[in-house]
Amino acid sequence: MSLTGKRVLVTGGTRGIGLGIVEGFVSRGATVVFSGRDQQLGERVSINTGAQFVAADLRVAHDVSNLVAQCVESVGGLDILCHNAGVYPEHTLESMTDESWHDVLDTNLTSAMMLVRAAHPHLVKAGSGRVVLISSITGPRTAIPALTHYAASKAGLEGFARAAAVELAPHGITVNCVAPGTILTEGLAQLYSEPGVMDEVVGRIPAGRIGTPADIAAAVTFLADQDSGFITGQSIIVDGGQTLPEVQS
Repeated sequence: MSLTGKRVLVTGGTRGIGLGIVEGFVSRGATVVFSGRDQQLGERVSINTGAQFVAADLRVAHDVSNLVAQCVESVGGLDILCHNAGVYPEHTLESMTDESWHDVLDTNLTSAMMLVRAAHPHLVKAGSGRVVLISSITGPRTAIPALTHYAASKAGLEGFARAAAVELAPHGITVNCVAPGTILTEGLAQLYSEPGVMDEVVGRIPAGRIGTPADIAAAVTFLADQDSGFITGQSIIVDGGQTLPEVQS
């Protein structure tokens, strides 16, 4: 699959799944701009990948508009938007504060609306724009205690994708989600840091392994390709079969 000449914006591209997506697009010939909050880390990734870094806090409307504007100015347009940025701090309902709830919803979900809104005219101009949102199996299909805010944001993201797909289809723009299962990232290692927990998770995945950021990048770049133009409003689960068994051993 070649995406040579395609202009791509990836959010949350400094580490984990986002970094894997940046590398996936670059390896397929795309010109990539990516965002993150950590300036130093972003610059390091830029050097390593050849992609361009723009610092942005996606909770802030001005930052979102500026990110899209800088991307368009630096690479001459926008063909593909991949919204990956997300946070998942653990908070039980008992300990959940309004601030914690809104921080996750603003970062994971509200930002998607602001990004697509800002990118819309540029994707229309591109003629066959692509939007790929990184969802999760958590929320739309499964649940983890102490992540009610995260689950709500990801379930909302898939609902947003379906409605946006219908609205943007007349412009030749597709909107889809990729829903990762258990993927080996720094954040996952922290979430499952207690001894034996990671092995227990692997035991519940039919494929027999934890997923990698490259696995997610493969699905994202597939949906971003021109040959996927008849797929819209969908969510592709990439979980090694984790959500398939009726009874977990």
